[in-house]
Amino acid sequence: MVSNFTQFVKNMKDLLISNAPTLLITLFVLIILHFVIRIFMKRSAQLIINRVSKKEGITSEREKRIKTINAIFTRIAFIVLWGIGFIIILGELDINIAPILTGLGIFGLAVSFGAQSLVRDIISGIFILIEDQIRVGDVAVINNTDGIVEAVTLRTTVLRDLEGTVHVFPNGSIRTLSNRTKEWSACVLDISVDYKEEPERVMEIMREVDEELRRDDEFGQLIIEPIEIFGLDKVTASSMVIKARIKTQPQKQWTVAGQYRLRLKKAFDKYNISVK
Repeated sequence: MVSNFTQFVKNMKDLLISNAPTLLITLFVLIILHFVIRIFMKRSAQLIINRVSKKEGITSEREKRIKTINAIFTRIAFIVLWGIGFIIILGELDINIAPILTGLGIFGLAVSFGAQSLVRDIISGIFILIEDQIRVGDVAVINNTDGIVEAVTLRTTVLRDLEGTVHVFPNGSIRTLSNRTKEWSACVLDISVDYKEEPERVMEIMREVDEELRRDDEFGQLIIEPIEIFGLDKVTASSMVIKARIKTQPQKQWTVAGQYRLRLKKAFDKYNISVK
């Protein structure tokens, strides 16, 4: 046993000496390619950030997402590069790599069966980040749970609801996702008034209140467009429901809706409009 090991060490030493130039060149090329990939990926990320900044404007969260995705693909490129390099070096040392490849294949298959959910979570997380489905701070509904997004990672998405409860969703388990604050939000208003009131007059008052709110220094900047009045939504024997919508900055729909309803109530009192 000792003599066999000694002979193996001697053979490996001879191979290393005889193949030293080739091994050094291979290692040198791998190191050069490693740094080339790193520089290329870093410049690519910066190029994407610059282009997005020129077209849409860049935010810290968007820049962070681009860098996160770039880091993922950089690591994958490094793994592939050094994996190929390892196989090349073993071939230069006359080591039979067929059993190694077979073993790695069996190991990879076992890992894939044991970590299917983890792989699914990571793949789903990559698509969430790439497609910009949600960001930290957005108000979203995930699997029928409503709340503010506190974190989006490759494996999980964290949501905090109105009561302060934190919900952690593995990305692979997300079946439905609704973002309530992407680019803009809206407050939908159902204004119920007495059947005897004139709908046109009520709508006119609603527009006047909207114009007054948009002129306000504090609330006007939160509103993107003038109120959209869709008309009569429901008519019953005793009441009418007028549906309207106000587009606002993201997450400002509740602030605008509360202030609009307060001013509308005062306007209805002023003009003796009966509500239901």
